[in-house]
Amino acid sequence: MTQPLQIGNYTVRYPLIQGGMGVRISAGRLAGHVARCGGVGVVAAAGIGANSSFYNGKNFFYADSEAFKEEIRKAYEIAPDGIVGVNVMVALADYEELVKAAVVAGAKVIICGAGLPMSLPELTADHPDVALVPIVSSLRAAQLITKKWFKSYHRLPDAVVVEDPDTAGGHLGEKMENIGTGEYDQYETVRQVKELFRSEYCTDVPIIAAGGIWDRNDLEYALAQGADGVQMASRFVCTEECDADDAFKQAYLECGKEDIGLIMSPAGLPGRVILKNFDNIRGYDVENHTVCRMACLKKCTYKENGERFCIVGALDRAQRGDTDSGLLFCGTNAWKADRITTVQAIFDELFG
Repeated sequence: MTQPLQIGNYTVRYPLIQGGMGVRISAGRLAGHVARCGGVGVVAAAGIGANSSFYNGKNFFYADSEAFKEEIRKAYEIAPDGIVGVNVMVALADYEELVKAAVVAGAKVIICGAGLPMSLPELTADHPDVALVPIVSSLRAAQLITKKWFKSYHRLPDAVVVEDPDTAGGHLGEKMENIGTGEYDQYETVRQVKELFRSEYCTDVPIIAAGGIWDRNDLEYALAQGADGVQMASRFVCTEECDADDAFKQAYLECGKEDIGLIMSPAGLPGRVILKNFDNIRGYDVENHTVCRMACLKKCTYKENGERFCIVGALDRAQRGDTDSGLLFCGTNAWKADRITTVQAIFDELFG
């Protein structure tokens, strides 16, 4: 029988965090239902203003902040007593504003990756009950974050997500040439990070395994290998409650194992995607003379010199249902999706 997961001041009934999927794949509806079922439901900040009533084509950052708060509120309408968290990429240009918007809206957990969230405790200083959770792929990254937080803010992470770049979806915190070599050992990293807190700080901090978790066997294996919980994202796409368009979900149902691969994002990070029709993404931006209107990332090759493609635009098109010229992030196990199910059914399978 699985044990509850303690993250800061919050006791999560089941040791499961729903992974953040940007540009409205995991918005208020999915996060709310996961929280209602007893996990940590996560609203992803990246690009959340793009397909919102707040965006008029010129006010992206305002729309981002307001839409983010609205989706967090939606999640709490579904799960008033649930644990609703957020995922805010450090690489976002409005990272600090989105963190502040999240705490104002009542997020209980803030998860940050795609960069090292060195200043996160400072941004949330007025809300000490909010649990802070960095995403890392190495012991070194965990050491750097923890040393900075402890020295500057007298605070430790409330949990750490260890993401496996060989299996996780979306943006990956590893160099392209190091992914898929077979050298990375996720659970050795999990154990190393756990030992970091025990040996240097004399405490236990929950370590969450992310990437490649699909079914009950994967969950039980992760827990047996030393993880205190798991983060799952791709598994929740093909649910009735997922915020993506039905065409997005259908692309998961139709993709094969061989259709999933790596691209280089204009954010300067590798990303794992469904590769079908990938060539059409760049073609869309060229044919439509698309210019950067959002400036959503701190660093972006498309914004700076027109290289590659507009990533938020491509993700937004896919979320709306244009899977021909849209980008679909996914984990390596997305091909296993074979039906539309419900969040509750997934929890029943995992923990029933």
